[in-house]
Amino acid sequence: MILGKNGVPVAENFRLEQSTIPDTVQEGQVRLRTLYLSVDPYMVGLVFQRCRMNEDTGSDYLLPWQLSEVADGGGIGVVEESKHNNFAKGDIVTSFNWPWQTIAILDGSLLQKVVPELVNGRLSYFLGAAGLTGLTALLGIREKGHVTVGANQTMVVSGAAGACGSLAGQIGHLEGCSRIVGIAGTDEKCSILVSEMGFDAAINYKKGNVAQQLRELCPGGVDVYFDNVGGDISDTVISQMNQNSHIILCGQISQYNKDVPYPPPLPPDIEKIQKERNITRERFLVLNYMDKQEASILQLCQWIQEGKLKVGIFTFNLCPLILSPQIRVPVRETVVEGLANIGDKSNQKLNFYNSASVISKDTSVLPSGTSFQ
Repeated sequence: MILGKNGVPVAENFRLEQSTIPDTVQEGQVRLRTLYLSVDPYMVGLVFQRCRMNEDTGSDYLLPWQLSEVADGGGIGVVEESKHNNFAKGDIVTSFNWPWQTIAILDGSLLQKVVPELVNGRLSYFLGAAGLTGLTALLGIREKGHVTVGANQTMVVSGAAGACGSLAGQIGHLEGCSRIVGIAGTDEKCSILVSEMGFDAAINYKKGNVAQQLRELCPGGVDVYFDNVGGDISDTVISQMNQNSHIILCGQISQYNKDVPYPPPLPPDIEKIQKERNITRERFLVLNYMDKQEASILQLCQWIQEGKLKVGIFTFNLCPLILSPQIRVPVRETVVEGLANIGDKSNQKLNFYNSASVISKDTSVLPSGTSFQ
């Protein structure tokens, strides 16, 4: 089903089918059993329901899903048979182009081998804190944030309770920011940001005057803004940014599923502030920095092993967080079992606009050859 430029996806847009996988693996190909599939509120900087489920994706780097074709996205699996020189049976691999199938045959050039020991055996981390989510946070800060150790910089993070925002706040501290202020949508989330994730302060944008709270919590102004949401919240933050400050334009989730260009234009009064204060606001696309992917993932994995990025798992019924006694980053992964639940559960999460990753786990519970379209 094509949703139109402003459509919002629902479970009825998907269907589950059983199909036959070819018996023969060709040269250069790999036969895989799927372990995890990722369905995120973002899709490389833009929410997938805008980019992948509309005929006009609004993006020049993502193609829309085609009617009656298998959906795809980030995935992790194990090699069952290989005719590619880089992979052997039993290898754990990942890809940004993983089909939503229990069993798949892919060209080896689309795959990357991962080392489970780097994430203490938690493979789903390669779809989150040690994957595209972590890369987006780390490279966004390094490439667009212009953070300088010892410069006493204040960073504000909108969408701070989400997967990318929660990582960004912690990475901002690790990279040298002296103060991190998060913006989220509930008191509970704000409490977690401060008490468990190391943020210095947090604002519930649904309560009180956000502009006034920002002035109180950022008395020296804002030097770096990690923008996940756009809209009125971002306009308020930008109005309090300092001269020569920087916006990391990670996402504009308040504007998704709307027929607007990306990045969405600022209101005239806010655009005037941006220009007068020489505030940088450049489109950030993590795929433009893939030459730094390997080193960045190793850095993320090192922080995970050291307890500086400790990932807590949320199942859909909210399993207890696993927290580090040091710097605690419970990146919110919602784990749902099987392909049959993706359409319903992922859309619930995506439409909340402040959630994090949805992981479909262990799709082998379905018959071989099951795919999701």
